[in-house]
Amino acid sequence: MSSKAILKHLLCMAGVLAVSNSVLADEQLSKAMASPKNWASQAGDDANHRYSKLTQINSTNVKELQVAWTFSTGVLRGHEGGPLVVGDTMYVHSPFPNKVYAINLEDQSMRWKYEPRQDAGVIPVMCCDTVNRGVAYGDGKIILQQADTTMVALDMKTGKEVWKVKVGNPKVGESNTNAPHIFKNMVITGISGGEFGVRGRLTAHDLKTGKELWKAYSVGPDADMLMDPAKTMTWTDGKMAPVGKDSSLKTWSGDQWKIGGGTTWGWYSYDADTNLLYYGTGNPSTWNPSQRPGDNKWSMTIFARDLNTGKAKWVYQMTPHDEWDYDGVNEMILADIKVAGKPRKTLVHLDRNGFGYTLDRVTGELLVAEKFDPKVNWATHIDMKTGRPAVAAKYSTSKGGEDVNVKGICPAALGSKDQQPASFSPKTGLFYVPTNHVCMDYEPYKVDFTAGQPYVGATVSMFPAPDSHGGMGNFIAWDAGTGKIVWSKPEKFSVWSGALATAGDVNFYGTLEGFIKAVDNNGKELWKFKTPSGIVGNVNTWEYKGKQYIGVLSGIGGWAGIGMAAGLTKPNEGLGAVGGYKELSNYTELGGVLTVFALPGTVAVASAK
Repeated sequence: MSSKAILKHLLCMAGVLAVSNSVLADEQLSKAMASPKNWASQAGDDANHRYSKLTQINSTNVKELQVAWTFSTGVLRGHEGGPLVVGDTMYVHSPFPNKVYAINLEDQSMRWKYEPRQDAGVIPVMCCDTVNRGVAYGDGKIILQQADTTMVALDMKTGKEVWKVKVGNPKVGESNTNAPHIFKNMVITGISGGEFGVRGRLTAHDLKTGKELWKAYSVGPDADMLMDPAKTMTWTDGKMAPVGKDSSLKTWSGDQWKIGGGTTWGWYSYDADTNLLYYGTGNPSTWNPSQRPGDNKWSMTIFARDLNTGKAKWVYQMTPHDEWDYDGVNEMILADIKVAGKPRKTLVHLDRNGFGYTLDRVTGELLVAEKFDPKVNWATHIDMKTGRPAVAAKYSTSKGGEDVNVKGICPAALGSKDQQPASFSPKTGLFYVPTNHVCMDYEPYKVDFTAGQPYVGATVSMFPAPDSHGGMGNFIAWDAGTGKIVWSKPEKFSVWSGALATAGDVNFYGTLEGFIKAVDNNGKELWKFKTPSGIVGNVNTWEYKGKQYIGVLSGIGGWAGIGMAAGLTKPNEGLGAVGGYKELSNYTELGGVLTVFALPGTVAVASAK
């Protein structure tokens, strides 16, 4: 081959590599997320920061915020997630039946409305309310993950269906509550149904066609999990080491893994530099730990996967042999911070089990693991060499066998923090975390598996943590480099909304009573407003025609509000939440409303630094 031919060949190969690394990224989404005027993904970016560079609304003038406009979704039940804003249009979603509205920001008229036809038979297999955590945007499409496991792509201008695919089967207990996520040219979605013996997995689909590109199970054979026993690493004996052959199968009894849970209904993040996708897996099935001896890998686990292939690079199991339903699906926040005085590329995860974890997101190395609620008692600490929790025998639900009521476990099954996402401010280096301050009594019992029927195996009752003066929540600032609480602001009920941090030195969150609140970087309350219903949605912000807006969905529901949302009254109903939040009905009522706020007057200058 001549030198000219060799050069031509090399240039061709370079072109192929460039295509594989850049063209695959969706240009529309990348541009939209780069501008703080938009809120183009559920977290505002791929790293789950939930942070805005907008500064027009700041700690000095936030007290002047007023209602700019409102919009009713026409649906009751819990309104989790939040709207997207791209250019001059907002995209609002609802709980089941999962309506989607495209709203003209100029006059708040509807450009289009989409209401899927779904079989209401899916509702009984949705364990903790008929919530939906929002839509995704990319390639001129709005992607909706319906409750009935249908994922549909809508033309963002017309609302017409472009493609639809089925990712599960409600007849065997599968449903969807997660928001789809778009990374590069892929739509990533999960599955719900851990309380029905569903086997968790994550699937990647082509953004243009909906075609499935790969599927990765949480538990089971190595091939099903897209796990190379020699190359997938995990933290053990103070270092990273290969997981080894059959790392999951060896930790389950017989075929229990086939109905083993590990569902994937939370939030996902992506690091373009490493091309790694990060997410957590949920509780093992059943809640009765005596029926599934072993570590039950890889439920309750942080996964790092190659986005292109789905292959697992590293894993870290937070709660081996979970005895308390501490799902690990909470968001993974990717942040460059200092740990032990050194800059690190980290993954920060505030888990349901009450521990805040900081890991090296490239290697999977465990760096920090500390309690972010002092009342956590099920484990005394995390052994930093093994990565395993030091379980307090007093609060083990498997040591006493079945039908033994273990009292005073902290946190409750809904965790020190559930799916309500935290925010990260690159300006302060702190994480702002909505938390639950709730404990429980837990009584496991034997349960038989029948596809499509509840497979829980425990009775739970919940109540405020001791010495909390009745308060069931806190909004905290967390230093992930040291594993310490910087400040904590108590709330009467759990803080079940997603947080928002801004460059204007204001942090927003909502309460179950229905207040949206603003605090400064020291936790001082600066402003609040009572919305029409309790807030379990996520606060976000955008700019339109030179004016910054704050928006939040209110509509009581979700696990904490399931009693009101579903009309349940017995204390142990709603997987124990009804009794714990029995006072909530004295403070709010059902309703689905988007409330939008702005400063008075007209501003014609950009507000982003």
